[in-house]
Amino acid sequence: MIDWQMPPEWAAHTATWMGFPTGAYDTSGITDEDAFGAWSSVANRISEHEPVNMLCHPDQISIAKRALSSAVTLHPFVIDDAWLRDSGPTFVTGDGKLAGIDWVFNGWGDHTAFDWRNDALVANHIIELVGASRVGSELVNEGGGITVNGTGDVILTKTVQLDPGRNPTRDAQWIEEEIHKRLGSTRATWFERGLWRDYQDHGTRGHVDMVAAFAPDGSVLLHRQFDTSHPDNALWDEHCSVLEAAGFKVRAMPAPRVTRDNTSWVDYSYINHYVGNGFVLVPGFADRTDEHAVEILKDLYPDRHVESLDARVIFAMGGGIHCITQQQPAVLN
Repeated sequence: MIDWQMPPEWAAHTATWMGFPTGAYDTSGITDEDAFGAWSSVANRISEHEPVNMLCHPDQISIAKRALSSAVTLHPFVIDDAWLRDSGPTFVTGDGKLAGIDWVFNGWGDHTAFDWRNDALVANHIIELVGASRVGSELVNEGGGITVNGTGDVILTKTVQLDPGRNPTRDAQWIEEEIHKRLGSTRATWFERGLWRDYQDHGTRGHVDMVAAFAPDGSVLLHRQFDTSHPDNALWDEHCSVLEAAGFKVRAMPAPRVTRDNTSWVDYSYINHYVGNGFVLVPGFADRTDEHAVEILKDLYPDRHVESLDARVIFAMGGGIHCITQQQPAVLN
């Protein structure tokens, strides 16, 4: 039996997987063209560094071809939504082979107004496209709900994996054992909750990839909201205590100064960056803190090109740059 392990995001990639949006949400205050443009900007920028594969609803193929670089490979497939971090497979490697974990996907606990039945088939479809082994799991989980350092640690959130809408009959021990079995991890660190906005419409109920990210030097980047009126301000002490108790060095990643959009408190977070072959793509918010976030990540990734890309449209729809990308790690023999 192969001992599969999920490599850290900064390990070498064979490709990035994404999904082309089927359109904007009626409640997001943005247009279809805004959504198409935001996803395409991310894909086009990544394609300058590594191959990008894009699932696309057959009805949107002509739009996608106009918006995307010719370097992006389109794969027609009926999808409901375009959050490939969550509906796509979590890739693992072992013994010179590649596998994809096909978690159960049920639309983030089936708490949004959107259909997710087609998206539940995305992971297996991608696994078949790349010719990887399929590793099934009974755990309802999404890629945005986990972060690993490749040396045994994984961070989880109680309102995600222990969500009654996801895993109502499972306890923390069973979930940890299943996570470790699939990812090759050995220790789980649990947050009580995620960012405030993530519990509102179109949210995930606390995905860790908005809150914390491992770095190559062994530290953990942690979202810090300095505005005391923002509901996420109280999370810093709580999350920092959990991480320090587990022995991690914590690095603060300041939140942007802007705290509200035309809906409510924002969950703008630089934690939701994406690390690839020779680059780091950081969410931008036309905010003075954007440049500071880039400098923090340049210090952690001195050998990579670090740049900011406006992500306000993506965040308005419920996620960020990390949420719409899924890495396919390179297999090392």
